[in-house]
Amino acid sequence: MNDDAILDEFRQAEALLEGHFILSSGLRSSRYLQCARVLMDPRRAAWLCDELARRLPGDVRESIEVVISPAMGGVIVGHEMGRSLGVSAMFLERPTGTFELRRGFRIDAGTRVLMMEDVVTTGLSSREAIAAIRAAGGEVVAAASLVDRSNGAADLGVPFFPLIRLDVPSYQPDALPAELAAIPAIKPGSRAA
Repeated sequence: MNDDAILDEFRQAEALLEGHFILSSGLRSSRYLQCARVLMDPRRAAWLCDELARRLPGDVRESIEVVISPAMGGVIVGHEMGRSLGVSAMFLERPTGTFELRRGFRIDAGTRVLMMEDVVTTGLSSREAIAAIRAAGGEVVAAASLVDRSNGAADLGVPFFPLIRLDVPSYQPDALPAELAAIPAIKPGSRAA
């Protein structure tokens, strides 16, 4: 499967949006991937995660004991990766602003974890999730996501395996190109007002 086929899955799900978007990082962009739309079809979600699992290096894939993802965006994709890899899947929540395992989720010290995201933009939430997993005793062996839209700039501190890299410029709100500034901004996703 090549990048065009993967992007076509997003297009068919009406998950690749064009306009003026406020990203969860606060940055602005002319394109937005609404991963929830592509993941709402269980067959499509399974297919994408199976492909990502297949692409993981064998030694990484075989070392993973559990998949942990940040809520909300990572819940479905984390569950699908767990299914694909044949391991349990859990998620982190931020009840007080900091990620933590809840709902009876726990891991033993040294448990080898794949931290799974839907989209990585700046890498901040991924790094926060990795820190929470380590605080819970886990050893994060790698991170993965359906999409890396950081233009390759996100340093997660562990090996990072995205299914696809989408190089779309992001801008500070006070440094928008004229064509983007002329379009009203909307905030899609789970942190929308």
